[in-house]
Amino acid sequence: MTGRAVTLGLAFVLLSGCDGVQSMLEPRGPHAARIATLWWVMLAVCTVVLLIACGLVLAAVFRGRGSDETELSLKQQRSLVIAGGVVAPVLVLLGFLVYSVKISQAMIAEPANALRIEIVGHQWWWQVSYPGEGRTDLNVTTANEIHIPVGRPVSIELRSRDVIHSFWAPNLHGKTDVIPGRKTHTWIQADAPGTWRGQCAEYCGLQHAHMAFLVIAEAPEAFYAWMNAQREPAPEPQSPSAVRGREIFLNGPCMMCHTVRGTLAESTYGPDLTHVASRRTLAAATISNTRGHRAGWVLDPQVIKPGTQMPPMNLSNEDLHAVLDYLETLR
Repeated sequence: MTGRAVTLGLAFVLLSGCDGVQSMLEPRGPHAARIATLWWVMLAVCTVVLLIACGLVLAAVFRGRGSDETELSLKQQRSLVIAGGVVAPVLVLLGFLVYSVKISQAMIAEPANALRIEIVGHQWWWQVSYPGEGRTDLNVTTANEIHIPVGRPVSIELRSRDVIHSFWAPNLHGKTDVIPGRKTHTWIQADAPGTWRGQCAEYCGLQHAHMAFLVIAEAPEAFYAWMNAQREPAPEPQSPSAVRGREIFLNGPCMMCHTVRGTLAESTYGPDLTHVASRRTLAAATISNTRGHRAGWVLDPQVIKPGTQMPPMNLSNEDLHAVLDYLETLR
């Protein structure tokens, strides 16, 4: 199968990389649990109100008109309208307001021992950075995957490179707007290991629906092992094909947009690719990170994600496989 055929085949598997549960009704952190509880309370109260309203309508339909003695007086009818149409809704809505404000206040306070992460929204992907406690040699930058330790709060500073986005990991928290020229903050915490899908929740252009990310919660020892591995520069390619692939990468348009630490590629326009082969998805969780999908993405990303700012690469079959061999070493 030629590289172009692989690309065309990928048009039918755009969602194959979207692993991980995404549901606000399956909370896995303290914030999401509060939001889910509020949702269930609102559902229960609104269901009761709906049943009462339906019951009154049915009673009115089937009761028919009785004698003058059994009909309600005009004064009684007005009293019922005021009680059922004004007083009851005001009390219900006021109760919802008080409860939601109480939940919001509980979610604002940020714990002092939080791990700090910086996330930048781009059209249409997420840059994720872990500042190294003031040491640049400890910094970690990745894309579209947020690794966090279980049981520890994570403070997230959000910025946008272009338009308004909205950061939403429904299993862990509610939505937070990401606004150009401003910094917004939120914090999340996972109570158990797992992988959950999140996404942009504010329409931001053609590929808004394919601007997703994964939150991967791990035991602390596994998280710090991942961090240490991510701090390493790109490994040296060993096979002749991988060496040739690095030459093609560094002498072509790839290095104009991407960083591979340990090489001359230092651009921050596109995602950092230093350890791209260790990620689970490509193109912001649009496709899974397999060799075939990498081939399609390198050759013609516009087929997979029309409008993305990565241009097609005009590579021969031999050069394509060399680049794929090199990318496979970036773990």
